Amino acid sequence: MYKYKLKYETVTVNDIEYQIRSLKDNQQYNDDDSLAEDLGISSATWPLFGILWPAAQVLANIVSVIELEGKRVLEIGCGLGLSSIVLHKMGVDITASDYHPLAKSFLDENIINNELMPIKFESANWDVENPLLGEFDLIIGSDVLYEPAHVKRVSDFIDCHSAVNVEVIIVDPGRSNRSNFTRAMMDLGYAHQYETFDVAGLNDDHCKGRVLSFQR
Repeated sequence: MYKYKLKYETVTVNDIEYQIRSLKDNQQYNDDDSLAEDLGISSATWPLFGILWPAAQVLANIVSVIELEGKRVLEIGCGLGLSSIVLHKMGVDITASDYHPLAKSFLDENIINNELMPIKFESANWDVENPLLGEFDLIIGSDVLYEPAHVKRVSDFIDCHSAVNVEVIIVDPGRSNRSNFTRAMMDLGYAHQYETFDVAGLNDDHCKGRVLSFQR
């Protein structure tokens, strides 16, 4: 029996409906086995992986219209993995990644709810090298810059797993660390451009920010 409350939502991406199981709200918490604590995940940040944030919906809509045949794609900090699920349904070679101990189980359940085959998943801590993960042609993520330390961690992780020719798409809902991250990526040799967005999420959660694009 779960010690946290769940909800089920229908999300439409590019005119296709997806069934998503998520935490009821960001007040949920259960870490009896201390797995999250051992990874440095506090009680305040524990539920963040399990919320369907507007930025994740923005990213899902963006990637749903990109031609990705023959390309390897990695989603970092996938949380519920909406974008990964969308790409998986499209037949894209997608690997979802997160370091929250429940991320894979939530992703697996949502894959089942959408009648899809199992998806590739990697437990990826941005501070730990994972040479088996390999390199990717496209790396995507949403709202991954919410702590100052993430600037170096995320940029270094992306660079470590980028193919020679790579595109990176990060949807950022106005985090203060965005400018420092952009500079870090440019220092690593990535060209940069951005577009702004201003949308209402699934539950009318207002969200505005920038879609950051990097190329090398």
